[in-house]
Amino acid sequence: MNLSKILIIRFSSIGDIVLASPLIRSLRNKYPDAQIDFIVRKEYSDLIKFNPYLTNIIEFDINKGFKELKELATKINTRAYEIVLDIQNNFRSGFLRRKSKTKNISVINKRVIPRFLLTNFKINLYRDYVSVADRYLETAKELGITPDGKGLDVNTPDDILSFIEKKLSNYNLSKKDFIIGVAPSAKHYTKKWLPERYEELIVRLIQEYKARILVFGGKDDKPETNIIVENVNKIVGNQAVINFTGELSLLENAAMFDYCNAIITNDTGLMHLAAARKRKIVAIFGPTVKEFGFFPYGTENIVVENNNLKCRPCSYHGTSVCPKKHFKCMKGITTDMVYYSIKHILNLS
Repeated sequence: MNLSKILIIRFSSIGDIVLASPLIRSLRNKYPDAQIDFIVRKEYSDLIKFNPYLTNIIEFDINKGFKELKELATKINTRAYEIVLDIQNNFRSGFLRRKSKTKNISVINKRVIPRFLLTNFKINLYRDYVSVADRYLETAKELGITPDGKGLDVNTPDDILSFIEKKLSNYNLSKKDFIIGVAPSAKHYTKKWLPERYEELIVRLIQEYKARILVFGGKDDKPETNIIVENVNKIVGNQAVINFTGELSLLENAAMFDYCNAIITNDTGLMHLAAARKRKIVAIFGPTVKEFGFFPYGTENIVVENNNLKCRPCSYHGTSVCPKKHFKCMKGITTDMVYYSIKHILNLS
């Protein structure tokens, strides 16, 4: 199929947008002269703002409601796309694709039934661990698009790279230092490993390997990361841990990840951002499982999880409380388990 106008729809969130990058890259390689546009929510547009494979980024302001959606539909009709790849597959994206009048439409298969059966009845119909990135690519399989094995992309401009280099130099840090990044937060409580164990782990890495620790997260995560950093610094001294939670944009986070030898993280969007920068990753999974497809993609990683529980997975996205009230999925992950994982992935003696 010879195409000149292609539209991809994915509104959110951090991880999902980053996981769409192999699809974007593969489409560009297949259709070097085509117009490839991407619809995304405004707050996530920076993640693809500097992607060289896209022609136009169409921002959607969710705060403007249905009126904005109708205006977006009109814009899509005007541009007359030859194919629409809907990798969101919800009410809003469905409205847009129905209004597009495009004959060629491909929608992601979210594997809703296998996901429901695994979460609620522990019946596992998944045959293998297939990344969401590869599931996005499946929407273009009729075009001959297949995974290229090059991982994820998040592009950062030179001014951001220079800004981060200068910012870290203020702490006497450079790429020559042994630095480990830590992202101890998550949107949902059950996806957070215990903060006291993050503290134990960080202290151990500092005392045994003189690691410099950088802590990452969003603005809402600041109170809990402050406690972790304060408790660690009481033991090992001030400035042993530097807390950048809530201080960096998404692209600044990505640029700072470049300085980290490895990233220790919960199952969050920052995990995928780290994967896009080809960092070594130790990811801690509690209520979620790799079958859902959100494990680190295209980079060396270890997923630490408690496989001795019949109640996992209990949720696709995580919840505010443990449904069983025991939280064994995270409590069963010891400091040693994560510590030896980071030693293994970094070949530390």
